[in-house]
This record gives sequence, structure tokens and C-alpha cells, in this order.
Amino acid sequence: DPDRLKEVLSDLEPCPEFRSESANPFYRRTTGEQTCYGDQAYVLLESLSQCGDVDLQDLTKRFYEFFGPGTAYDLPLNDPYRKKGGPKATLPIDGPWRNASLKAFIRNVDAGKAETGCDVDCQMDGIAKIAPVVSMFAGRPQMLEKVEEVVRVTQNNDMCVAVTMAAARFLEHFILNGPDPDVLETVLNQLNDPKRQNPQDLDRAVTAQIHQVKDNLSKASHQLIPAVFTNT
Repeated sequence: DPDRLKEVLSDLEPCPEFRSESANPFYRRTTGEQTCYGDQAYVLLESLSQCGDVDLQDLTKRFYEFFGPGTAYDLPLNDPYRKKGGPKATLPIDGPWRNASLKAFIRNVDAGKAETGCDVDCQMDGIAKIAPVVSMFAGRPQMLEKVEEVVRVTQNNDMCVAVTMAAARFLEHFILNGPDPDVLETVLNQLNDPKRQNPQDLDRAVTAQIHQVKDNLSKASHQLIPAVFTNT
């Protein structure tokens, strides 16, 4: 909504990225506090630091203890067992947002399921939190395998995994090589390689998405959303 953006940013030019008060319509966090995306990355980093590797049992335990009952995320609106159709929530809430995959993760852990990840959520959590694991395993053949293991703890969804693994390829390339204007071609070549590491059934769909991004790089964001890329 361009008009809403102008209203929110009118007194912040030319540095809108340094807004001291949240304009998020769903939840409020004090400046300097993490969102659930940053907190997931933090928990992953902590687990890797303590275990020296991806330890799924440890990571599952840490996610539950950080986002589960009795935490800052345990607000009435964020209740993983909150029934739909109840009283309409008043937004934004004062506190962090526990999103769909985290709610499903909590329910699955409570139910004692071996597969704890949400099987229907395909939001950006995976991409937002993978920097620690990619950084640890960049340049090593097991990097993508480790990324997939981490993502499926909270998002056991094939499209989410495929997209996150493509993002991991980009991040690994920058870690190992620094800035590279040809990174799109490099990752596309990797995804088209029949001998690539950790092939996914949805790699072809991800490749098509990357081509779409490549074809629209010269356009401004307001020309692309929602005309080309749906604003969800």
C-alpha cells in the first residue's frame, strides 16, 4: 500500500530503516528486540555453539524452551491451541508473534510426534534463520543436508525446504567468494546439475522462480508487488 507507506515513513526520510517505533500491524517489539525470525536464528546459533554440530534433539529442546509455554511468546493470541472463530483479536499485540509453524511445532512436540515440523507452512522462517548453519558448514559437502535437517524441525514442508536450500546455496557462495554479480547464474547452474548435492523434487520449480527474479531485476519493488510477485 504505497499511500500507507508514505504515511508511516513521512517523518523518517532519508533514513526510514532507522524507525524507532514499530509500525508492524500484528505485533510490537521494542527497538533492538528480535522478531521470531531472529530468535529462531539465535536459538540455532546457540545449539550449534554448544553441540559443535546439528543436534536435532538439542535443537528441538531449545526451540520448545524458547518459544513454548511460560515464555515471552506465550500470549493468549499466540496460543497454539486457540480455536478459530473466537473473539476477534485486537492488533497489534504487545509482545512477540508466535507464527503458524512455531504453533504447529509446539503441538507436535506436545503430542510426542517424531516429525515435529509443520507440514503446511511455507513462510520465510527457514531462510531467515539458516545463516548460522550455512556459515558453519560452508564449503563442506554436508552443508545442504544440515540445512534440510534444521528446517524440518519446525517446517516439514517440501517447498519450504527446497526454497531454503536454494537460499543456502546463495549464502554459501557469498561466504566462500565474496560479492559476485554472476551469483544467479552460479546457483542456477548448481540446481540444473544432475549430480548436485541434495537434489529436491521441487528444484525445477525453484529454478523457474529464480529465473523470474532474474528477468525482473531492473524493476522497482512497487512495480513487482503484487503485479508480478504476490504480496502475502
